[in-house]
Amino acid sequence: MSLTCRNELYGLEDETADRRTDFMNMKEAKMDIRNTIEIYLKKDEFGDYRIPLVRQRPIFLLGAPGIGKTAVVEQIAQELHLALVSYSMTHHTRQSALGLPFIQQKSYGGVTYDVSEYTMSEIIASVYDTMEESGIREGILFLDEINCVSETLAPAMLQFLQYKVFGRHRVPEGWVIVTAGNPPMYNKSVREFDIVTMDRLKVMEVEPDFSVWKEYAMERGIHSAIVSFLELKKEYFYHIETTGKGRSYVTARGWEDLSQIILLYEENGLKVDEALAGQYLRNEEIVREFCAYYDLYQKYKNDYQVKEILNGNISQTALLKAQAADFDERLSLLGMLLEQVQNGMREAVLTGEYLQELTPLLRSLKQAPDVPQRLGQLVEAREKLLHNLEAANTLSGVEKTKHRRIIQFLLQAQKTARIAGDGKRISNAVHPEKQESAFDAVKEKFDDEVAGLRKSAADMDGQMSHLFAFVEAAFGQGNEMLILVTELTVNQYSARYLAQYGCEPYRRYSEVLMLSERQNRMREELQKLELQ
Repeated sequence: MSLTCRNELYGLEDETADRRTDFMNMKEAKMDIRNTIEIYLKKDEFGDYRIPLVRQRPIFLLGAPGIGKTAVVEQIAQELHLALVSYSMTHHTRQSALGLPFIQQKSYGGVTYDVSEYTMSEIIASVYDTMEESGIREGILFLDEINCVSETLAPAMLQFLQYKVFGRHRVPEGWVIVTAGNPPMYNKSVREFDIVTMDRLKVMEVEPDFSVWKEYAMERGIHSAIVSFLELKKEYFYHIETTGKGRSYVTARGWEDLSQIILLYEENGLKVDEALAGQYLRNEEIVREFCAYYDLYQKYKNDYQVKEILNGNISQTALLKAQAADFDERLSLLGMLLEQVQNGMREAVLTGEYLQELTPLLRSLKQAPDVPQRLGQLVEAREKLLHNLEAANTLSGVEKTKHRRIIQFLLQAQKTARIAGDGKRISNAVHPEKQESAFDAVKEKFDDEVAGLRKSAADMDGQMSHLFAFVEAAFGQGNEMLILVTELTVNQYSARYLAQYGCEPYRRYSEVLMLSERQNRMREELQKLELQ
């Protein structure tokens, strides 16, 4: 986005264009927020916070709607293992934010007076409730739409931003305040903060950035048709304009929500059409172009038979078609191939993490006098941990699934162990002539899961070999191979998979392409030395 566009976006005068260099993308903002929170939570040798609560400026994320401000705060809470309490300030009145007044009698100098007191603010009470229920004492209080508060609440918000107090109740120490809001052009309810208020905030102005969102999209499993389409039409990633029919908009949030519904529609065999896309993308032209691309994408999937390519059954027809395809079609094909292998890699990485966390729990069974009872204790402890993390709102979907898989395994293992009884022997499922203890039976069940992971890794190794063989046969070592290696390198799960299990074709091609890149850089440097 150009500085001129930024000025229009935030209502700045043209003469400030050369000074507006403080915009961030969401990746930069996330790192800055995380660093700030870690600094705010640093303690001295006496256990006191180095920066006292009153001097901790609340963070204020200012940016267009739907670019991921809330998601970033949730991710930071999960990564730092902090509790999270979120509120949208547009839903609050003065009473709910500050608490309700009541009369209390107090004595001053021997004289009794009726004094106005306030019940605890709903927001502050939620912080304490979260601490009590989760057992986590530090966290993030996230207040969204903070510049949309009512006129009656505005003075109290200024007091809160400066002193961290709602009514007569202070935010507890160890809780960092993060706020967010939209520029006035996006929300008619926005109240522009004056200098006095802004001077009490740590302001971060953020803007949409497709390259940053793409990393997020690949990790979250956003539909590859959407990622490939936006790779070709980056200007459609975040698009707001005023038309004869009113305000037209497409946001990052819209693309992510559309991806989720498309995946479920495909799973249930339902048709994806313009009517569906238009419920998430509020721009007729973008809806038409995306749906046309999606239909073409589905045709490519049928024409090329992606699963057959990865299984090594590469037809001559598919190979010749790929060689004759234009770059847009080649990019779509790469997207489909990458989606398939990266989904497999993601599952292998997550299964590996689940089994690694399960291993020490099962080792504790070896010396247990009562294996079923010990398994019951492990289930109870894991369920309590899951409950606490959910109460703190600090649990990602991936982590929640891992904990549930562990609980499920332990429950099934408990059933297996109970069959043996207390000290009895049971028949081995594979070798009935052998007898095994309750622990042996649980170990066998665990070993089966490990064997399944090894088989998945072996299958993935074969798919990767076939993938690289196809791309080289179809496109050589050109841009397509560079895109393939780059996407495998930057994606969180494929990078972790390759680091753990390795892949000979990936290693070989990445070394060749990196060497070529170094040679090109050297050639460019040498050309700079040539006399014109």
